[in-house]
Amino acid sequence: MHTLNSSKVEITTFFLIGIPGLEHVHVWISVPICLMYLVAILGSCTTLFMIRTEPSRHAPMYYFLSKLAVSDLRLSLSSLPTMLLIFALNATGISPSACFAQEFFIHGFTNLESSVLLVMSFVRFLAIHNPLRYSSIFPNARVAKMGLVFLIKSTLLVLAFPFTLKRLTYCRKSLLSHSYCLHQDVMKLACSDNTVNFFYGFFVVLCMMTDSMFIAVFNVFILKTVMGTGSHKEQLKALNTCVSHICAVLIFYMPIIVSASMHHFGKLKCPVAMILIADIFLLVPPLMNPIVYCVKTHKFVRRFWGNLV
Repeated sequence: MHTLNSSKVEITTFFLIGIPGLEHVHVWISVPICLMYLVAILGSCTTLFMIRTEPSRHAPMYYFLSKLAVSDLRLSLSSLPTMLLIFALNATGISPSACFAQEFFIHGFTNLESSVLLVMSFVRFLAIHNPLRYSSIFPNARVAKMGLVFLIKSTLLVLAFPFTLKRLTYCRKSLLSHSYCLHQDVMKLACSDNTVNFFYGFFVVLCMMTDSMFIAVFNVFILKTVMGTGSHKEQLKALNTCVSHICAVLIFYMPIIVSASMHHFGKLKCPVAMILIADIFLLVPPLMNPIVYCVKTHKFVRRFWGNLV
């Protein structure tokens, strides 16, 4: 620790947290966590390989699905090191620089995933509302440009996070409240003025909530369009194509909504529950997205694994 003056000592190490009260079984908890990470990484890689090697999947929606898989893969790799160090080795310490870097990647890839889910909702709506013009509106070159735009937007949106955190002074408190570093969690440890960080973090959250509102609007439009189709059979067929995407949206946003509600309503605060929800937020979407989307393409998956065998 570096001495600032006689009354303040600057923190040079932050401490992450596992599951309070269950420290004695952290090693056993690390086993399912490790398995979930392995399945998530394998699922994302398999999705990317299937889309790349199957010509029938070279379509706009599958290109965006590949971008979602890339985002899931990067999000998993961003949080994997600290989660395994905590639960497997009981190593909770992390340097400020490593913490700032981790929160940059986690927030960046979270915003990227939110943007990809938004454009997938829009593309799904166009595919159902105007299927004849769907392919001409989204040629491959445009899909690639949109992916690059989303990546730049997500990077620029959180680019200043590490720098605004680094300018703060940290003293007295060094214990974070999650198994990984988040902007709002780190800035609360500062003993200097963090007003800029608060409003900047609020702006980033507002951008992500705007994505969620537009996703909800597009899904309402999708349901309205589906209900306006001819027969009941055609309605079910059209709705069936949207189930996987709606599930992916719910899997991604539900932990965020529940966690925000628990923070907002004081009576609902439960440290263990909030830590579990925060861990679920990073573990479950990358784990479930490949499963959810592959269920809709089970014939292709069987053919894919059959060719490997």
